[in-house]
Amino acid sequence: MKQHIHASQFLRQTVDYIVLTAAFLLTRQYIASKGDVFLSNFNIFLLVLSLVTWTVTGTSLHLYDDYQKTSSFSFEFVAILKNILLHICVFSFLFFYCFKLYPYPRTFTLLYGSYLFIGIITTKYIVKKLLLRWRTHHTNPTNVLIVGTGQTGMSFYDTITANNHFGYNCVGFVDDHSNAQINGRYLGKLSELTHILESNEIDDVIVALPETAKEQTAGIIMASERAAKRVKIIADVHQYCTPTTSMNLLGSIPLVNIRSFALDDPGLQRMKRAFDICLTLFILIAFSWLFVLIAILIKMTSKGPVLFKQERWGYKNKKITCYKFRSMKVEASDVDENGKFLQATRDDRRVTSIGRFLRKTNLDELPQCINVLMGNMSFVGPRPHATPLHIEARETVEHYMLRQMVKPGITGWAQVNGCRGETRFSGQMQKRVDMDIWYIENYSFWLDCQIIFQTLMNMIKGDKNAY
Repeated sequence: MKQHIHASQFLRQTVDYIVLTAAFLLTRQYIASKGDVFLSNFNIFLLVLSLVTWTVTGTSLHLYDDYQKTSSFSFEFVAILKNILLHICVFSFLFFYCFKLYPYPRTFTLLYGSYLFIGIITTKYIVKKLLLRWRTHHTNPTNVLIVGTGQTGMSFYDTITANNHFGYNCVGFVDDHSNAQINGRYLGKLSELTHILESNEIDDVIVALPETAKEQTAGIIMASERAAKRVKIIADVHQYCTPTTSMNLLGSIPLVNIRSFALDDPGLQRMKRAFDICLTLFILIAFSWLFVLIAILIKMTSKGPVLFKQERWGYKNKKITCYKFRSMKVEASDVDENGKFLQATRDDRRVTSIGRFLRKTNLDELPQCINVLMGNMSFVGPRPHATPLHIEARETVEHYMLRQMVKPGITGWAQVNGCRGETRFSGQMQKRVDMDIWYIENYSFWLDCQIIFQTLMNMIKGDKNAY
């Protein structure tokens, strides 16, 4: 199976390199028709750079993961889109800062990106369909015997039946009790296991019994190994597992981690922290004049302090003091006549004239650079919520507290995808939390770059949910 996976990855990468080369040559041909040379040594260097960049970013974004991990093309589509956007950003940066004399940089970037998008999407979809079909019809399946006709065994059977490309063929079921759903595949009781193993062509024995059946499981393992069959046990916690579940051995004790987060890695934590510090210092130095200008405008248009401090909740569910430019009137109340917390609403009368502009452009969040330098926030992460919202959501929103397993951010995946503003309707907070959890489970340095880029675009064009 591993050989097939490696061969599949090699084929997919090779096809991508062909598409990249073809897109590059088509782009150069168009530029050459404008009077430029078709290919030069420098253009060949750019092509090699493009191939290397695509390989690095594609691997980082899991573009070449096995199809068992990414069964839906939508996952691959998102990875492709990210990769192409990063490609465009890399070439835009190079042409703007390093290769200023390169002819027709905008034409090259836009045309190359368009060719890549069309070519990669088309070939990826076709290659995936062909590989899955080939796997189904030409790969010798692993014959498995499922021990257990309960919910666990049936769930495993339904999974391998619905996904032929996994490469499993169910020979039958063994259990002391039959099940009407197994369609005549019941082969006998546990006491008959040895005979069943000898009478059928079986590669693996899948044990799908509850944790309480320890003695039976031990007997199954002994009988299977005596018949030279591999044994695989479905953990009794499978119903709690997520797409990021992993298992590690602590000595000889297997530990199942229900959710694995990329930022559990200390190395990635240090890299994210270094990126936060560098980016924050750059903003504080390069845009120090903007901080001063905003402070003056706030003082000129309304009475009260420049900064607004609010208690929010951050990493490991600890309280933090979150800093913002004040955008509301000092005398404005944050609770209604019933004592319920008031979120900012569209055309909120509490917002000052300059505050409306600051909130619309996200500039009111700039002082949170202080929080980033203090280490209780990151530049990208789930947005921290005020205490009343936090207390309410942790009791009513599913998986809400998982957000507290990473540092909160100035911007985040939910925000750049339109999940911001008030959450008065049912399901709005749940959708936001679902996106935050997706970010935590799929974190990468490149994803952070994408979110920052999308945030800048939203600041420029405006966000209808920012008020």
